[in-house]
Amino acid sequence: MPLAARSILPLLAVGLAALVLDGGPVSPLVLALVAGVVCAQLAWSTVAVEAIGKTVLRIGVILLGLRLSVASVVEIGAVGVLIVVATIVATYSATQLAGRWLGVDEDLRTLIAVGFSICGAAAIAGVQDLVRARREAAAQAVAMVTLFGSAMILLVPAVSELLGLSDRQTAVWAGASIHEVAQVVAAASAAAPLAVGIAVSVKLLRVCALAPMSLVVAQQAGGVRGIPWFVIGFVVAVPIRSTGWVPQDLLDIADLATTALLAAGMFALGLGVRLSTVVRGTARLAVLSTVSTGVAAGASLLLVAWLVR
Repeated sequence: MPLAARSILPLLAVGLAALVLDGGPVSPLVLALVAGVVCAQLAWSTVAVEAIGKTVLRIGVILLGLRLSVASVVEIGAVGVLIVVATIVATYSATQLAGRWLGVDEDLRTLIAVGFSICGAAAIAGVQDLVRARREAAAQAVAMVTLFGSAMILLVPAVSELLGLSDRQTAVWAGASIHEVAQVVAAASAAAPLAVGIAVSVKLLRVCALAPMSLVVAQQAGGVRGIPWFVIGFVVAVPIRSTGWVPQDLLDIADLATTALLAAGMFALGLGVRLSTVVRGTARLAVLSTVSTGVAAGASLLLVAWLVR
């Protein structure tokens, strides 16, 4: 069998598995990353698979833009936009400051800041090249965003009930504070099942911030030459979706392809990771992740309580 075919087959298998597992309690992107790390420890890895996986991951980021539309922003309204923007700025800034104080490497603290403030693993993948981040740093960031986002699935419903938040307030808070889309759906379904759509819309608005956040990260990174082509593709995909010209059947296919491609790319990312380096500095990383989650949850909750009725 030709080398190219042998390299594509494992990525194809992971992508198909991700579609089967999508909607479960754990993001298929995280499961794919874990599978890649396990294979790496078993000494199963090829340069070709990793190279193709990198391109696959970038195409997945482009298709992610087709999940977003201007109409979803309009539906949220000015108050929702204000809450999302303020939460992103507060979370990103606080994470960078805390990470610098804790002595966390610049590439790792930037990945944490972007992942926790925007959209978890997909955002980490989107800016990884901008900061020339190590694969181990990306794996650590994905692990933290998964652990702390999962904790928020339990925290948001409990706190919402304790404070007597309305369904709308709970949904906006979940969308503005929780890291992964799947985690937002899980938390909103438990706390405000009639307002899951609002939670997802708010979350997708945060995903829209991937493009401007990439500009910020590129500026801070200094020597980066321009914005990566796949981030530009992501930006272009959003207005294409917003025109309404793309048939819903095609959007549904693109949605499935996005999950499969991102999962395959995460698997390839995991193939270059060694556990001996991933576990280094986990105590400081846990503290940083706690700060980042606390700011995202606290800032958005205060704004929701003040502005949303």
